Amino acid sequence: MSVRTGDSVFDWIDTRAEARAKAGLARRVRPRPADSTNLDLASNDYLGLARDKRVTGAAAAASLRWGAGSTGSRLVTGSTELHTELEYELANFCGAQSALVFSSGYAANLGALTALSGPGTAIVADQHIHASLIDGTRLSKADVVVAGHCDVAQVAHALATRGKRRALVVTDSVFSVDGDQAPLADLAAACREHEAALVVDDAHGLGVVGDGGRGAVHAAGLAKAPDVVTTLTLSKSLGAQGGAVLGPSRVIRHLVDTARTFIFDTGLAPSSAAAALAALKVLREEPERPARALEVAHDLAFRLGENGLRVSTPTAAVVSVRAPSPEAAFGWAEACRAQGVVVGCFRPPSVPDGISRLRLTARADLSEADVERAVRVITETGASAGAVSRPR
Repeated sequence: MSVRTGDSVFDWIDTRAEARAKAGLARRVRPRPADSTNLDLASNDYLGLARDKRVTGAAAAASLRWGAGSTGSRLVTGSTELHTELEYELANFCGAQSALVFSSGYAANLGALTALSGPGTAIVADQHIHASLIDGTRLSKADVVVAGHCDVAQVAHALATRGKRRALVVTDSVFSVDGDQAPLADLAAACREHEAALVVDDAHGLGVVGDGGRGAVHAAGLAKAPDVVTTLTLSKSLGAQGGAVLGPSRVIRHLVDTARTFIFDTGLAPSSAAAALAALKVLREEPERPARALEVAHDLAFRLGENGLRVSTPTAAVVSVRAPSPEAAFGWAEACRAQGVVVGCFRPPSVPDGISRLRLTARADLSEADVERAVRVITETGASAGAVSRPR
């Protein structure tokens, strides 16, 4: 009788890995050094605050005062005075009644969707929402309908024909792949007509869109609406870490009692809370930063388009450049990196439309020389990747 060793239990993983490699979809973790000289067009540090000394100094001081971690769940020992101050400042800056800070934007989305839905709820979600929102809908136990991208008519029809009394409409404000904006005012009107709530992930809007970077929800005049809930991340424009949910005070109180990713997760580290607070202060004092990030995004998009690349029209800091295939996108990104320009490489299943592309993120601290260098490198390597549709 042979002795079973268990060596074959995970053979299926090798089979899947081989299939991904053949399709050009293999991924790998690539640690970056602290002193990299590469031009960064891949991070979400839109305002250039992740290394700002005012932000990093606040994080360091908070660690020394409060400790390296929060030490527990927010409902046990994980809430500090910094968390309360951050929640007040976020709500005040974005114009919301109240806010609740989570350990990440992902946790904020999971917590909000699962706590605000359930078996008696219908969820209508845009087909291009972020993975964290998709996972939230899957965990919600609600009836889920996927509507066409930014298709308000489909959303309204789904709401009108739903079989559940309660309903949520779920969307990003600025979509992370192409950088286009959702029609928030129209979606809110459809929700109001059909007695549904609107949940908006404003991760890519905060710090870039609207008056002083207050976000797309604020810009649409919905920040104080009684039927609108906003989720945020602190890891993009604010250069820190963590997430938050903003909205009516009774919604936030409900999340404290019911959001599992709040109740059972260790609270955000004090250093991250302090960093986000410092970044918010910089944003208030330097309201020109959001406009500069938008200016850089439009400049990149225009110049790359002039050079024959298929480029999205940015509404925030995200610029998408289409590639012929997953393999071409990966090779193109690697060629850019070899010349010192780091770009995002988005391939299935990360892209909801199945189209591979480079994703560039504009930053407020990029110089004219940085933009010129990026355009030159991306165009030259794009020609080799077969992405340039006409000669320069």
